Amino acid sequence: MSPRRWVRAAAVIGATAMLLASSCTWQLSLFIPEGVPPPAGAPVPPVDTHGGGRPADQLRDWAEQRSGTLEIPVIALEAYAYAARVAEVENPKCHISWTTLAGIGQVESHHGTYRGARLSANGDVSPPIRGVRLDGSGGNLRIVDAQEDVTDTDGVARAMGPMQFIPETWRLYGVDAHNDGVVSPDNIDDAALAAAGYLCWRGKDLATPRGWIT
Repeated sequence: MSPRRWVRAAAVIGATAMLLASSCTWQLSLFIPEGVPPPAGAPVPPVDTHGGGRPADQLRDWAEQRSGTLEIPVIALEAYAYAARVAEVENPKCHISWTTLAGIGQVESHHGTYRGARLSANGDVSPPIRGVRLDGSGGNLRIVDAQEDVTDTDGVARAMGPMQFIPETWRLYGVDAHNDGVVSPDNIDDAALAAAGYLCWRGKDLATPRGWIT
C-alpha cells in the first residue's frame, strides 16, 4: 500500500463505506466530502483478540449477515472487522473502522479476488496478487528492493497482496493475524491488521478530518 494508492482508496471509500452507517444497505447516492471520515458501519461484536486458531472466525455470523448485501466475501469481511476490533483494543484513539479497511480492500484487489484470485478458509489469497512494476514508468514511483522474493529479477518491487503493500512497508507493519506462524502479505487477515497498524501510525485519530487526510 503506497501513499499514492492510499489517496485513490480514500477517494472511493464513499462508495464502498457509506455502506451502512446503521442500516446495512447501500447508499451510493450519498456523497462524503473530501477530508471527511466515512461512517463506522455496523458495530462489530466483541471478540477474543488473543484467541487461538483463526480469531476472525469469531465474526462468522456477523459477516454472513452482511456479505451478500455488501458484495464482500465473508472471509474478507471477517478480516476487516477483526482488524478494526483489534485496533480498537490496542489503539483506541485511532478510531479506525472496518469500512475504511473494506474501502481499501475493494480498490486494491476487489477484496482478494482480483483477476480470479480466491480466498481460502484461512484467508490466504491464491494466486498471489501483485501490482505493476514500480519502475518509475507511467507516473509510478521507482522502488527497488534488495530482497529477491519480493521483486522482479532486476530488483524492481511490486505491491503485494490484497491490500497492496510495498515490500519495505510490509517489513515494518506486517503481522501474523491468524496464528499460523507466517507473516504474509498474501493473507487477508495479516494484510488487514497490518493496514490498520499502518493507518494508525503515530497516534492518528481517523475519526477527525485532520487524522483522516494526513
